[in-house]
Order: sequence, then structure tokens, then C-alpha cells
Amino acid sequence: MDTTQDRMITVQCMVSLPIEKAWQFWTGEEHIVQWNQANDEWHTPEAKNDLRPGGRFCYRMEARDGSAGFDFEGGYELVEKHRQILSVLGDGRKVIVTFSEEGGQTIVKETFEAESMNSTELQRQGWQSILDSFSGYAERCKTLNTLRFEINIQAPVRKVYDTMLDENHYRTWTRVFNAESRFVGSWKKGSGMQFLGAEADGSVGGMISTIRENIPGVYVSIEHLGFVKNGEQITSGDPFDGWQGARENYTFVDTAGSTKLRVDLDTKPEYQDYFNTTWPEALSSLKSLCEA
Repeated sequence: MDTTQDRMITVQCMVSLPIEKAWQFWTGEEHIVQWNQANDEWHTPEAKNDLRPGGRFCYRMEARDGSAGFDFEGGYELVEKHRQILSVLGDGRKVIVTFSEEGGQTIVKETFEAESMNSTELQRQGWQSILDSFSGYAERCKTLNTLRFEINIQAPVRKVYDTMLDENHYRTWTRVFNAESRFVGSWKKGSGMQFLGAEADGSVGGMISTIRENIPGVYVSIEHLGFVKNGEQITSGDPFDGWQGARENYTFVDTAGSTKLRVDLDTKPEYQDYFNTTWPEALSSLKSLCEA
């Protein structure tokens, strides 16, 4: 006889963070939208999370190209802060998430009741991929904060995408960061890229990066791998320590012929004020180029 216990699947990850931080990144709405996807072709544009017994959650999950989407939703039966969460999904299946410490790290274990449409292994892989995404995000958050900027542009998605990545236009809209701002490389997925400018002493400086994903007119993800300083590439040690794995993502959303452009980027706390000033200026410049 097939019992509920027989249908339970468990996945887990370990993050080198205290339980309090792991709990924060798991439950905070502003964090959920950053990690709740199995791969870069999906994302969570909105998350509502009323974390209390009797409270409800709803994570809107969508394919980035707009081809599919659904609400991952349910209610909470038990919430023991920093220990465990018991929820029931909209279709009645139960999910248990536990948090435990081991050697200064936190183990996040998720046990869920399988559905009947997909194989057990496929479900295990999907849920584990989302948990791995959480783990990667949580590890980056040890030294980095994620900032989000949005702007509405009265131009089609493809024009905004092409303008943003065009070599000449890029120099214009990123001038607020550096008067000599430019890139060297390819926007093709998997390609190496350098984002360069002039240092105060006139030498060449910037970032060494790779293009993690590029879905034309939909999504671009950049991972920063090191610095260029005085023409030298630095991928470890000072001054790159703490920047490892930093990402910069561009999401293009069609809004009835116009575009909502969203930028998510990781930064060290000491640069947060700088980017909170410069990124809105840069996006305003991009908007002017696209709407001209």
C-alpha cells in the first residue's frame, strides 16, 4: 500500500552561515525572489510570505520568456523560528523544512510529499536545484548585499536589450560609473568579458567577468570573477576578497509594447550608497537612448 511516508522526498544543503542568517534568507520576501528558481530560464518576480501559523505564502514562478507561469502557494501549520516550518501546499501536499547547526554551518533540510504527475527522481532534481540556488545565494550574501533597480522605458523589449548591450551605447549609459567606461569581449553565454575604465592615475582598471546566461530580449546574467588593476588581472586576495561570485543580472519584461527593465546586482556594503546614486542615473541615460 502506498502511504504518505512512502511518497516523501528529502533534499538538503549546507551553508556556512549561522541559523539566524540562513532563516532570514529562506523566509524574507526580498530574498526569496533572488533564489527561488531551478535554473536561469525561470524566476520569481514576486513573493508574498506571511510566516506564522495560519499565514499563507504565494511565490509567483514564471518562465523568463513568458511561456509559462504558476503560483507556488500554500499555508503554514507550524512555525518554530530558527528550527522548522510545516506548510501545506494548495493541492494538500505537506512540506517540512528544518534548520540545524553542524560545526558552525547550517543544514537546511526540505522534506516534501511527491505529486503523481512526475517521477520521483525528476521532482527530487527540481527541488534540489532550487535548494542549491538558495545555497549559492546565501553564500554570496555573507559578504555581499543584493540591490534592485527598476525603470519603465517606452520602447519595445528588443530595442532596450539591443541598446543596453550595444558597444557604443554602452559607453554612453555607463559613463556615470566611469568617463572611459567600455567592455571588451562578447555577450554570448559562456564568454569572457572585461568591463573597463580609467583609474585616477590614468591606468586601466575594471572587472573580469563571464556571461552566465544571455536569453536575447529576456535576461542577461553576469558573474564577476576578478579585478583589473593597473592592467593586471587579480582573481584572489586583496582587493578582490569578498567579491567572489558577485552577479549582475538584467531582466527585460514586456509591458504592452513598452519595457520594464530590472537590474539586480551584488555589492559590498561600503559601495551600496554609491550604486544607489549611480545606477538610477545610468538607467535614466539608457531610457533616453531607447526613447529617442
